[in-house]
Amino acid sequence: MQAPLVRAGIFGPPLHPLSQARRRDRRGAMTMLTETVFEDDRWQAFGLEDLAERAARAALAHLGHVPEDHLISVLACDDARIAALNTEFRGKPVPTNVLSWPSDERAAEEPGAEPEPPEPDPPEPDPTGGPLELGDIAIAYETCMSEAAAQGKDPAAHVTHLIVHAILHLLGYDHIHEADAQLMEAHEVRILAAMGLPDPY
Repeated sequence: MQAPLVRAGIFGPPLHPLSQARRRDRRGAMTMLTETVFEDDRWQAFGLEDLAERAARAALAHLGHVPEDHLISVLACDDARIAALNTEFRGKPVPTNVLSWPSDERAAEEPGAEPEPPEPDPPEPDPTGGPLELGDIAIAYETCMSEAAAQGKDPAAHVTHLIVHAILHLLGYDHIHEADAQLMEAHEVRILAAMGLPDPY
């Protein structure tokens, strides 16, 4: 689910200290695309940090974007936390599986069209060489696990799909109109297939 547009950094400062370290490491080893903030330790045991990184890299690469040029914050939380966020930003006082907050409005003007690629604002390159923040994602443990069990899906595959889904929201994709939903789902299926995962639909 996409929450109303707010600036990146909803779970803390727009750039966390770890993000600053990644900026300085641009010439070194492969930098991380995702920054995971753990509020629920069950997500650490689940391996969400690595899973989110793989999903984000696959999604951006599929769409022709350079993963190292971007940054996504992921809040690994529980149902209570996401219900509070869902209430605050969407007026729905119930838990959900995943929420996303794009850092900018990127939706296409016409239903079924591809969104514009993300660009810095202003469009000039960042003089520090830092990544472009795409936005924030929150994902809830209990809802994700109960959905996977109810649908007979592997939990890791289900969570990977939800992360991919949320990242596409950050990039301007949506499913309000049928044509947009078909486009978004087609991208999800191809991204997951490239990761060796089954069609979630």
